[in-house]
Amino acid sequence: MTVTTSERPIEEQSRAKRLKALTSSVHEGVDRSIMSTASFSSIDRYKEFLAIQYLFHRDVAALYADARLQEAFPDLVQRCRLPLVMADMDDLGAAAPDGGAPVFLADTPIDVGSALGWLYVAEGSNMGAALLRKEAQKLGLTDDLGARHLAPAPEGPAPHWRAFVAALDAVALTDDEEKRAKEGALEAFARVQAHVDARLG
Repeated sequence: MTVTTSERPIEEQSRAKRLKALTSSVHEGVDRSIMSTASFSSIDRYKEFLAIQYLFHRDVAALYADARLQEAFPDLVQRCRLPLVMADMDDLGAAAPDGGAPVFLADTPIDVGSALGWLYVAEGSNMGAALLRKEAQKLGLTDDLGARHLAPAPEGPAPHWRAFVAALDAVALTDDEEKRAKEGALEAFARVQAHVDARLG
């Protein structure tokens, strides 16, 4: 049976919908891991959550500075959330964790296919931030103190996501690059899960 996210076969859907279908189970697993570990039960636990966010957004920060990707996504620089995560850590006096080298390095050639998969995961996390933002507010954190990186985009999370998806779907890829985009998305979720296991497990 062909897996679908609508009435169209997955291979006929947009790139974003194909990636969503491919990663739905691992995405749900990451979400369950974060919520089941009571990462919003106290400020100390939230600091561990921030460490996970820092490590992952540091992993992908070089993508947001890549000139070729910026051509495809004109607002890419503004979308980078690592500075916001770091500001949140400063607010709470949390030190940056040592997670080894990030996945993507500055001034190193980036494979566009793989990069799109990782960006899909990084940008998609914005859509789930609304729930986490409410949990952070219960700890007394706000969009200006400790939870900046969870704040919605000025235009709202849905329009922000739709603009990204439109640009994502418009990038022309070879079959090999398309395959690496799928692999990249799975690798990104696995990386987040590894950070969660290391910090909250």
